[in-house]
Amino acid sequence: MSRAAFTVAERDRARDWLLAVARADQRVIAGAVVGSMAVGPGDRWSDLDLTFGLAPGVTAAAILADWTPRIERGLEAVQLFDLPYQSSIYRVFLLPGSLQLDVSFTPGAEFGAIGPEFRLLFGQAVERPTVPPPAAPHLFGLAVHHAVRARICIERGRPWQAEYWISGVRDQALALACLAHDVEPRNARGYDALPEATRVRAAAALVRSIEREELLRALEAAIESLLGEAGAVRDAASRIEAWLTALTSAAWSEPHNRSTV
Repeated sequence: MSRAAFTVAERDRARDWLLAVARADQRVIAGAVVGSMAVGPGDRWSDLDLTFGLAPGVTAAAILADWTPRIERGLEAVQLFDLPYQSSIYRVFLLPGSLQLDVSFTPGAEFGAIGPEFRLLFGQAVERPTVPPPAAPHLFGLAVHHAVRARICIERGRPWQAEYWISGVRDQALALACLAHDVEPRNARGYDALPEATRVRAAAALVRSIEREELLRALEAAIESLLGEAGAVRDAASRIEAWLTALTSAAWSEPHNRSTV
């Protein structure tokens, strides 16, 4: 039987239940809320993201083995996947009403904020270096790689893979724009805050079908978007701009003689 989306009250009850479990477990020495609800009330659609510090000698694997069946029973949850990051392990669950619950565990000696969205609820946290945003040269390099792979996939007759790479070019261009406008590039969090002109230019790179001509059109638009956002890497962009724009030409895949030096 289908049901409506979760309510704020249901999210609050799940949070309180899990925090009670954590406070009663002597292996857990600290807890915090992370994500958007760490710096404000969140909104109607915010998920639940809780992180915990572990006592010496306690492993995340051991406590996850104990907690997972309790969460599945107590919250009617379904385990989705794990995501290791540095010394932490994140386990993601889906609760009734499509409420996402992220639970993570870190050794207590390393438990602390790695970004601004962290609010300590109990115990102590240590100072940790924050994770910097991705660097512009890295984003640009990824986009160039994706553009080349897209054209090669078009020539190989692999339209779905080509669409994947074209979307990647567009996403890296938008991430570069996020850096330029000082909004969060990771997980597309800042995309909707970008100027309208930037978003319109990126929208042209949306692939509307998997026909060859449409893929080439979208790739050309994605490259234009990328070059338009390449101010932070202008030297590198100027060296290969002609190569990028040539990727969508009809003659790009034709055999030709190249002079050597």
